[in-house]
Amino acid sequence: MNIIQKLNNRIDEVSSLLCIGLDSELKKIPVYLHAEQYPQYIFNKAIIDATHTLVCAYKPNIAFYEERGEKGMKELKMTMDYLRTKYPEIITICDAKRADIGNTNKGYVAHIFDYLGFDAVTLHPYLGKEALQPFLDRKDKASIILCKTSNPGSGEFQNLVVGKQMMYEQVAMHVSKEWNRNDNCMLVVGATYPEEMKKIRSIVGTMPFLVPGIGAQGGDIQKTVSAGMDKDTRGMIINSARSIIFASAGTDFAKRAKEEATNLRTTINKFRFVK
Repeated sequence: MNIIQKLNNRIDEVSSLLCIGLDSELKKIPVYLHAEQYPQYIFNKAIIDATHTLVCAYKPNIAFYEERGEKGMKELKMTMDYLRTKYPEIITICDAKRADIGNTNKGYVAHIFDYLGFDAVTLHPYLGKEALQPFLDRKDKASIILCKTSNPGSGEFQNLVVGKQMMYEQVAMHVSKEWNRNDNCMLVVGATYPEEMKKIRSIVGTMPFLVPGIGAQGGDIQKTVSAGMDKDTRGMIINSARSIIFASAGTDFAKRAKEEATNLRTTINKFRFVK
């Protein structure tokens, strides 16, 4: 099954565009879990078990595991093995923002796709298609290219005018028209820039967006859904991390995460299916 088909099937199955970011920073997870041998994994497993019926994807940011060295990477691997075994229908995204040249990329591909088992990875386009080719060649996986990111300083380069378009529009055009030969590309488009999102949607058709910026970053849900949804009421993976996974620092953290995820999915769908 093509990765985009897998995503669309999951969106339809659970009626959800919601992605939960498993940004499980050790110092922010409940203190009582720190005594466990695998605190990040136990935290992630509880969040996953509580919310799996509500999401189309999970997105760990690899930085929160890399910073713990061998221990953190082991717990990320344990998390991925659990997801692949228990919930293989859910899309998994490695937020790593990789891209390099030659054999370096082959190492990233082998580690992220084959060893860790992710369905998708975030990538930056600055080195061009040649650098990303090992990722793009993986027909069974998704390459999610940074286009218009949610951070306040994103316009420093992304809004530079190139020809008659801004650079983010050029990225959208190149990815959709030239890089997406295997129908396995997506774009990162931040919820904090709904007008830019609307422009990108007009360029790329139904290509899915990974959408950060909802929740702690303050992106407006109604404007985001209106600007980014495709003609089939899909086309978006709307990510939220901190406001869900850290909704409580107590023993009820998984229950509270489920409540927050339920509320967010309900709000997204209210605007998704508006007539």
